[in-house]
Amino acid sequence: MNDKAQGRTIKVRALAIGDRIDKAGLERPDTFSTAPLAFRFGANGRVALYRFGVVVLAGLTADEEAGILASLKSRVAEQPDSAVDEDEIVVNVGAGDDKVSSGVVNVQKFGDERFIVVADTLAKSVALARNERSVNAVFEAVEPFAADMASAGRTPSDRKAVLKLVGEAILLQHRLTARIAGYEKPKIVWEKPELERLYDRLTDEYEIEDRTETLEGKLEVVVENARMLAEVLDAGRAGRIELWITILIALEVVLSGWGIIASLLER
Repeated sequence: MNDKAQGRTIKVRALAIGDRIDKAGLERPDTFSTAPLAFRFGANGRVALYRFGVVVLAGLTADEEAGILASLKSRVAEQPDSAVDEDEIVVNVGAGDDKVSSGVVNVQKFGDERFIVVADTLAKSVALARNERSVNAVFEAVEPFAADMASAGRTPSDRKAVLKLVGEAILLQHRLTARIAGYEKPKIVWEKPELERLYDRLTDEYEIEDRTETLEGKLEVVVENARMLAEVLDAGRAGRIELWITILIALEVVLSGWGIIASLLER
C-alpha cells in the first residue's frame, strides 16, 4: 500500500525504549511484515518493532505515538531510567527519487516497503547510539583500575566490580552481533533489488557499517581489558593463597619441632 497523497511530508521516529521487546501475539490484520514486525496504523501511519528494543513510528500524531508506546510498556525488558535514545528523519513524498541528505529522504512513493528500509536504518542508528554510550561507560569504569595499577602497582581489590565489567562487556558484544546485526540488510532489500539504492544511501548517511565496525573494535578492547583485569586479580588472589599456605606449613613445622623438643626435654 502506498500513500495516495503525493507532495506530503512524513516524520519517521525511532525510539530505543528498552533492551528487548516481546513481540509474541502482537500480530494484527494490518501486519505487512513479520521481521521486523510492522503494521499500519490509521490512515497513513506505520509502526515497526525490533527485538533489540527499538520501535519506529511513521505518520502518527503525538497522541497516537503515546498510545502505541503505552501499549508496549508491559512488553519491554530493562526500560531506561532516563530519557530514551531517539532519532528521526523527514520523508518528502513525491519530491524526488530515493535521495537522502541531512536527515531528509526524498522519494516518489512511500509505501510499506520503503518504510521498512527507512525504519531498519533508523532502528540500527538508535541502537548503535545506545551501545556506543554503554561502551564509553565501561571504558570509563575500567580506567580507574588501570590507573591504580600503573601508579601504585596494586592489583584490583574489588573482584565483584571487575567481574561485573567483564559481564557488561560480553553482554554488549552479544547485543551488537546477535541482535542489531549492523551489516545485515533487511529481507525486503533482497526481495526487491530496486530498494537497494535507497538502503545504501540511508546506511551511508547514518554511517551504519562504519559505526558498527568501530563499535566492534572498541568492544574487543573493552572485553580484553576487562578479562586481563580479572586475570590479574585472580593471579593476585592465587599469590596470597600460596603465601598463606606457606605460612601455615611453616607454622606447622615450627609447632612440630617445638613438640619434639618439648618431649625430649621431658625425658
